[in-house]
Amino acid sequence: MKIWEKNISTNKKIEEFTVGDDTYYDQFLAPYDVIGSLAHIKMLNKIGLLEDVEYLALRAELKNIYAQIKSGEFQISDDVEDIHSMIEWLLTQKLGDTGKKIHAGRSRNDQVLVDLHLMFRDEIQEISQLIKVFFEQLIALAEEHKDQLMPGYTHLQAAMPSSFGLWFSAYAENLADDLVIWQAALQKVDQNPLGSGAGYGTSLPLNRSMTTELLGFKTLAFNVVHAQMDRGRSELFLSFALAATANTLGKLAMDVCLYNSQNFGFIKLDDAFTTGSSIMPHKKNPDVFELIRAKCNLIAQLPGVIAGAFGFLPSGYHRDFQLLKEKIFPALREIKSCLDIATLALKNIHVKEDLLSDEKYRLIFSVEIVNDLVKSGVPFREAYQKVAQDIQNGTFTAPKNIDHTHEGSLGNLCLAEIKQKFTKAFNSLDFTYVPKIEALVSP
Repeated sequence: MKIWEKNISTNKKIEEFTVGDDTYYDQFLAPYDVIGSLAHIKMLNKIGLLEDVEYLALRAELKNIYAQIKSGEFQISDDVEDIHSMIEWLLTQKLGDTGKKIHAGRSRNDQVLVDLHLMFRDEIQEISQLIKVFFEQLIALAEEHKDQLMPGYTHLQAAMPSSFGLWFSAYAENLADDLVIWQAALQKVDQNPLGSGAGYGTSLPLNRSMTTELLGFKTLAFNVVHAQMDRGRSELFLSFALAATANTLGKLAMDVCLYNSQNFGFIKLDDAFTTGSSIMPHKKNPDVFELIRAKCNLIAQLPGVIAGAFGFLPSGYHRDFQLLKEKIFPALREIKSCLDIATLALKNIHVKEDLLSDEKYRLIFSVEIVNDLVKSGVPFREAYQKVAQDIQNGTFTAPKNIDHTHEGSLGNLCLAEIKQKFTKAFNSLDFTYVPKIEALVSP
């Protein structure tokens, strides 16, 4: 029997259907449930709902459970519904009635909310660090290959001269923009929902400001209904950040797959990042980047999934929210994996030199001739018509040199400015909560 059941046994099929995979995903929440509980009992002690001896016993046992979780020894029992009941059951088994007091002033609703907020903060910190490493790799490649030209495309037609420096640094600057969305997601989850109970507060004299301080949250989610409505909204905000970075990675992966093909031949992946064919001995397939592309395309759909499935529920808790874990937890794991492997693969990428000497790219220099005429005083439309006529007549001659000087162009990549933009965005992510969490769980 579950600890909150009312002496009525649950039908086994109903139990299996309603629990689903929740206990699997709850394993990820285990350390955060302990952290939230440590703050909660300290507050209960402060307001007189736990005696000092009870508080100290609960704190010691919670820290023991935390150590088991960190060592990998902790498991949620098959006959227990979720992480919250598992920890309460362990405390009750060990401490008797004292263990039963831990749930005073809480609901599973605000328990899971605080667990998720704590977890999401850590996930954002980890992802932002991976983004930083990936950014630095892209900037290094942009600097290394800034003078190596490549075709730039529109409509998949060779259009104008570009460079590998321009290509790599474009994706680097994308990551700076992505961090702005991650900062918004962090700001959303860096609010304390603990004490909102089932969404309507409690008559117990809780000190929510105290738990906010103990858990290192920037602020309270003040209104208790608002706090409860955060279930689904935090995941939605997080999904926008995930989708933004997935878009950056997915588009880069598509470029890599295209440029690595024999028809383009702009880059060559290290053999370690390709796979062979079961029938064609010559094949070296860019499976790593194909999987990055596919994984990121799926992640990019997450905001629509979350908004569509959970966005139209009325206020108050609904069991529907349980399924959010199945959507957001794997996406967090996948984006970290994609960032990590993309960084590693790009460290071993080979760039082809002297691409634009190929005759098939001769016409992409047409705009250079148009601009030379404009600089000499010819009106743009006349210059355009003249060069178009030369191309049609077969008399067009490509220039030997190109001269791009404006900000963000071939000859002026603004790498220092892009780094500054990224640093500003990265520094807006405030992870000063870490020492406070460490103080809670330290032996």
